[in-house]
Amino acid sequence: MDGVALLTIFVLSIFVGFEVIAKVSAILHTPLMSGANAIHGVVLVGAIVVTLQATTTAALVIGLIAIVLGAINMVGGFMVTDRMLEMFKPRQTDSAKKDAA
Repeated sequence: MDGVALLTIFVLSIFVGFEVIAKVSAILHTPLMSGANAIHGVVLVGAIVVTLQATTTAALVIGLIAIVLGAINMVGGFMVTDRMLEMFKPRQTDSAKKDAA
């Protein structure tokens, strides 16, 4: 494929991804994030495998950047998911906190 076709596919995938995520209701964001975190884990493992087989310095540097960015994305996704799940836990009242102590 030539560069124009790849760029066209890339731009179209951005629009499709945005439209799909924008249509998800708020209650489904936590399961969606959990699924996305699993996908990011697979992508991170793939980046590690590809980087291990790099033969040039440029490929190694790009692979290491991909690993770092993938790890940041995955950890951030888990942090967001954890914060969202905290919102669904019932809050303890002052009397319940005293009973627990």
